[in-house]
Amino acid sequence: MIAYIRGILTSIQDESILIDVNGIGYEIVCPNPFVFQESMNKEIKVTTYHHVREDAQILYGFKDEEEKYLFTKLISVSGIGPKGALAVLGSVDINGFVAAIEREDDKFLTSFPGIGKKTARQIILDLKGKLTHQFSITTDSDNQKENSVPIKEIGEAIEALKALGYTEKELKHIQPELQKLSAKDTDEIIRKALSLLMK
Repeated sequence: MIAYIRGILTSIQDESILIDVNGIGYEIVCPNPFVFQESMNKEIKVTTYHHVREDAQILYGFKDEEEKYLFTKLISVSGIGPKGALAVLGSVDINGFVAAIEREDDKFLTSFPGIGKKTARQIILDLKGKLTHQFSITTDSDNQKENSVPIKEIGEAIEALKALGYTEKELKHIQPELQKLSAKDTDEIIRKALSLLMK
C-alpha cells in the first residue's frame, strides 16, 4: 500500500495532479486538485490511498489524513465508490458532513451528486457514531444548521456560473476560496466568484 508520495508537483489537471519522484511521474486523482496550486513546481507530500482493481491501480490523493480517513470510510458504504467519495470530498466541510451524519440529516447528504435517499440512509446506518472520535463536530443545533447551508448555496452558485459559460476547470480552480467565505447568500457567492474568475 502506498501511504504517501513526496516529490515535485509538475502538473495540475481537472481531476488529478502529477508528481515527479526521481524521474518517475505519479498521477494522483484528487477531490479538488487545485488545492495544491500554491505548491506548483515545489516539493510536496501528498497523502494517498492505493486503490487496486482487477483492471486498474489508481492512486487517490488528499490534502491531509482526515480527508483520507473520511474517503476510506465513505467507500466502505454500500453504493458509494471512489468517484462518489471524491465528489463529496471535493465540495464539503468535513466537520459539517460528519455533523450531518450524526443528526441524520438526509436532506444535506442527498445534496451531493450521486447520493440518493437510499444511499444517504446507508451512510447514516454505517457511519453514525464511528467518525466523531476522529473529527470535532459542533453540537449546538444552530451551528449545525449553519454548517449545512454553504454546500447548497455554493452548489447553486456553481450551476449559475456554468450557465454563464464558465468551465468545470475554471470553477474547480476557485472552489477552495469559495468554501472559505462566510457568505451564505447565493448572489453574494456568485459576486465573489466572478471577482475571482476575473483575476
